[in-house]
Amino acid sequence: MNAPKPAIAPEPAVAHASAIAFAPSPCGALWVRIDGTPCALRPSGALWLEGASMLVAADLHLEKGSAYASRGQLLPPYDTSATLGRLEREVAALAPRRLVLLGDSFHDARWATRMSEPDRARIDALAAATDLIWITGNHDEEGLDGLPGQQSDVLEVETLTLRHEPTPGLASGEVAGHLHPCAKVSASGRAVRRRCFATDGRRLILPAFGAYAGGLNLKSAAYADLFTGPPLACALGADKVHPLVFASLKGD
Repeated sequence: MNAPKPAIAPEPAVAHASAIAFAPSPCGALWVRIDGTPCALRPSGALWLEGASMLVAADLHLEKGSAYASRGQLLPPYDTSATLGRLEREVAALAPRRLVLLGDSFHDARWATRMSEPDRARIDALAAATDLIWITGNHDEEGLDGLPGQQSDVLEVETLTLRHEPTPGLASGEVAGHLHPCAKVSASGRAVRRRCFATDGRRLILPAFGAYAGGLNLKSAAYADLFTGPPLACALGADKVHPLVFASLKGD
């Protein structure tokens, strides 16, 4: 069920982690404004745009396990089923009109030769329940033919521009994936590393949604020029998104 949207303070004139306005939700999501648009950052790693009735998930990397197995590196072959199951639960909870998969939905172009019929049927069912939109990513730019739904490189919604890979430099209103951000913190000699959203209130980078997708530490130089200041890390917990200031994070 949709939880009531908490009031979010007005967007600061200068966005940096200590000034980003956010509000927790009873469902565990964290509400923030990205370039003025209210966004719910879900504990699953998906983004909910309530005003557009749109659910967004990035970097599913379906059939990554079978891709590795084809090269002789065996992994338990359950990543696609687990990832689709989490996506189905989000769709059931929110009943979005549109479902946007923000690129690298499949790990390689030969996914269709390895995916099971039941899992393919689950994709068809998601397309039947929503307006399914595939954003092209670098891993799947040649593997989306024949899928139900629409395909696009970029999608505009409200004040936001949705694409797979962040554009270089600052980009107001951009929502992207690709980098698989993770946050690492430590206390009392114990370190914890979790997938996270990253935002400065102007741009948002989503965590990877796929069960087998890796992660790039938010302290990495790859993020250095993407934000107006140190970003806020919104780390995924079991049932809650935890806001973490950049200064509290540790490198790998």
